[in-house]
Amino acid sequence: MILGIDHIGLATADAEGLGRLLRTLGMRHDDSGLADEYGVTCDFFSFAGSDGQPAVEVVAPVRPDSSVSQQLDRRGPGLYHLALEVDDLPAELARLRGSGFVQIDATPCAGARPGMQVAFLYMPKPAATLIALVHYSLSRAVPADPS
Repeated sequence: MILGIDHIGLATADAEGLGRLLRTLGMRHDDSGLADEYGVTCDFFSFAGSDGQPAVEVVAPVRPDSSVSQQLDRRGPGLYHLALEVDDLPAELARLRGSGFVQIDATPCAGARPGMQVAFLYMPKPAATLIALVHYSLSRAVPADPS
């Protein structure tokens, strides 16, 4: 079952600059991590009092063959994906494939947060949308504002 929006991913080659922009908008930096299988760093931002949900994830490449490099080359920085938290990743992957979504990841990959598993799907129509399904094997706690 889809539990809700986990985060909205923004792709950029300038993670520091986008982080400054999000702070200017009143968001706080919650945590960071490396999603090595995707070749990206991820910084998560949210508003105080939101318990970190939903977050805005700043996704930046750490190598030329990263998952966002092609996106940045073709379209430039901007909206990358919508991430939905699920309680059963294999079941939701099967359900959405049955509804016409194209599965990008053959198997779920480790995400940028502890205990996070991610699998990407794509729905070409009606909105050409990249969806990330996210499942956490560990409970999450949003740290105090480190700024």
